[in-house]
Amino acid sequence: MNRRSRNWLWPVLAGFVCLHSAGLWARSNDSPGANVARYSVSFKGYQEHRLHVRFELPAGSTRRVVELPVWNALYQVRDFSQYIDRVTASGPSGQALEVRKTDKSSWEVSGAGAGVVVEYDIVADDAGPYGAEINVTHAFLNLAQVLMYSPESRSWNEQVQFTDVPAGWKFATALASVGRAFEAPSYDGLVDSPVEAGNFREEDFDEGGGHYRVVIDADAGDYDMSRVASSVHRIVAAATGWMRDRPFQTYVFLFHFPHAPSGGGMEHAYSTAIDVNAQLMRDDLQSFNGVTAHEFFHLWNVKRIRPQSLEPIDYTKENYTRALWFSEGVTSTVEDVILLRAGLLDERGYLQKIGEQITELQRRPAHTTQSAEESSLDAWLEKYSEYRLPERSISYYNKGDLLGVMLDLAVREASNGKASLRHLFHWMNANYAKKGLFFADSAGVRIAAEAVCHQDLGSFFDQYVAGVKEVPWDEFLGTVGLKVVTRVNTVADPGFVAVRNFDAPAAVIRLRPGSDAEKAGLMPGDVVLELDGRPVAADFNRRLVSLRPGDVLRLRVRQRGKEREMQWRVGAREEMEYELKDLDQLTAQQKARRAAWLKGEAEGGTRR
Repeated sequence: MNRRSRNWLWPVLAGFVCLHSAGLWARSNDSPGANVARYSVSFKGYQEHRLHVRFELPAGSTRRVVELPVWNALYQVRDFSQYIDRVTASGPSGQALEVRKTDKSSWEVSGAGAGVVVEYDIVADDAGPYGAEINVTHAFLNLAQVLMYSPESRSWNEQVQFTDVPAGWKFATALASVGRAFEAPSYDGLVDSPVEAGNFREEDFDEGGGHYRVVIDADAGDYDMSRVASSVHRIVAAATGWMRDRPFQTYVFLFHFPHAPSGGGMEHAYSTAIDVNAQLMRDDLQSFNGVTAHEFFHLWNVKRIRPQSLEPIDYTKENYTRALWFSEGVTSTVEDVILLRAGLLDERGYLQKIGEQITELQRRPAHTTQSAEESSLDAWLEKYSEYRLPERSISYYNKGDLLGVMLDLAVREASNGKASLRHLFHWMNANYAKKGLFFADSAGVRIAAEAVCHQDLGSFFDQYVAGVKEVPWDEFLGTVGLKVVTRVNTVADPGFVAVRNFDAPAAVIRLRPGSDAEKAGLMPGDVVLELDGRPVAADFNRRLVSLRPGDVLRLRVRQRGKEREMQWRVGAREEMEYELKDLDQLTAQQKARRAAWLKGEAEGGTRR
């Protein structure tokens, strides 16, 4: 382990930051005659959460169209143009050019043949890994939410520089630096590299020939830097070892630990941005380890092993795919494999998590009507509370995670233990990612699975991925000496149903008529800010489930624009729970397969 502090870097020179970056995006060829789109982003209005953007295009067509994406990071249309103000344009000599808005996110500039500079102000006050935010303490920018593009320039070299930076602020990003600017070989590459600016702390380490930057913007008392960096190091070593691959020289982790309701992560090709609630960081690193392993593995599954349906990215409307059960859900499967191999999760905890995942799926009536593929297609509806109701939808994260476990066991069984999920990913990495190819959604996954186990898995994909047939858990889990047992438990009934949209607070969408929650004044549409004195975070549902009948539940909510506190004693209801148990008698083969399964390897060692 070769950690070293980087707090001495990034002096501010003459009002501009001395730029340094991971240098991960290949340097563009800014040779004479090469087309370059240039951006300048001023932080002058940081106290009002405002950015001023200059977007410069060279000589070309007389009429230029410029657009701001309507979505980014999440599979949700969020219309970032709602934050734009005062779009103007000028020619090379400064003369004003006509700007005409053509739709909610597009503008047309006339008389731009000699070149054009488009300028606008934009509010950046959306915290979290999926947002763009600037304030008096820092800036975190997902650049697709800030920077317009021209359809003609998406494949050009792109450069962005930041001006009017507050004194003492430093930068962290996976973009390469050229003089006083950051750059990427295309707009897609530029906006796939978030930027952190401020007085963050940093600790780096080297592992397996790669360099890793751990960048944290948070209150120092909310985390232990050495523990955080140690966990990240173990995760990195486990993941790159499992994949036998490292498609980068440097990788950047951008962490925030806010006190507000929060939680989640966003993957990028050479970096990730992750928020974990500060209280969770103080309690233990379980949530931190899980989201870090998940987002890091996305550098393969999603960013390089990528479904064809997500390419090319269309920033003007939805990109529909049937493969999120694999791209997101099976990433969760591998997340646990990584944690097992890193020593951050044990067998008992792993089997408990599988039981909890089965319980979650079976408790959603929609699992009999919505397939994993359909859930993937409907990802664009997740921002709507009604869609998240248990009878309306399932989660492609939840069902996909379980399908990943069962597919792993099916491949092992079909190959007599000689192949596994690991070999499936190695095959996809070699035959898709490293050849610059995309896979054909679920069909592409099936091709890979059959290629490594040499058996027909059509019924698995037809019945459980494209279909809604009940998964025969015992049939798959029995191969590793396990069975699923059910029991009816009396559990706490809070009297309401609430859902979270990724890193947003939970919103109440349903009350049980006559419940104490209703009598206490809780209403549909209320936003839950705190549960028992702690901010609502990614562990919200787990904390609700941990309640016991008769416990006093205390909520702080935002109701019709005002905050209020309320409390009541939770009721009781009966629910089915699922857990994994050993078979009464385990064979030597089942024991051997389970041991290999828990290591994420084939029986008898790794097979290429």
